[in-house]
Amino acid sequence: MTVNLIFDRVSVRDFTDEPVKMEDQDLMLRAAMAAPSAMNQQCWEFCVIDDAKMLEELSHAAPYASPIGRAPLAIAVLGNTGLMKTPMMWQQDLAAATQNILLAATSRGIGTVWIGIAPHQDRMDAVTKALGLPDGVRPFCLIAVGHPKSTPEPKTDRYKPERVHRNGYRANQF
Repeated sequence: MTVNLIFDRVSVRDFTDEPVKMEDQDLMLRAAMAAPSAMNQQCWEFCVIDDAKMLEELSHAAPYASPIGRAPLAIAVLGNTGLMKTPMMWQQDLAAATQNILLAATSRGIGTVWIGIAPHQDRMDAVTKALGLPDGVRPFCLIAVGHPKSTPEPKTDRYKPERVHRNGYRANQF
């Protein structure tokens, strides 16, 4: 069942050297572009990186980005301002696209970890420089992608009923 992918997805930070098949890369990118977006703006673009030097450089672009340097592949999720009909919503659109990449990878037994870049300007500048992004293309996040050295167990059920409010916010309703 598709919903099981949501519960099976884990963050993977160590990878084998095995390359990620092109068909799996294409599936992840197709899934990303199937995400919902505000006013159907689809302002996303993606940069797929498998060059070892670039991966190493990107692994220093943000705190906790070191998995990028251990992965055979990374995907930079980018927002193109020229495609934005509703600029205030670009990060929401790209978050949905990113989640779809993570779930598509999980469906193929591929490990991923989401590295936050936007809205931190220093991180955005580092990724922009490393990838040679033109004006008007903003980095949102990086995703380390590869075959896991070991697969962490999925988290136990994270559902917390005390955080669900019905018909308005009710503190301490449980």
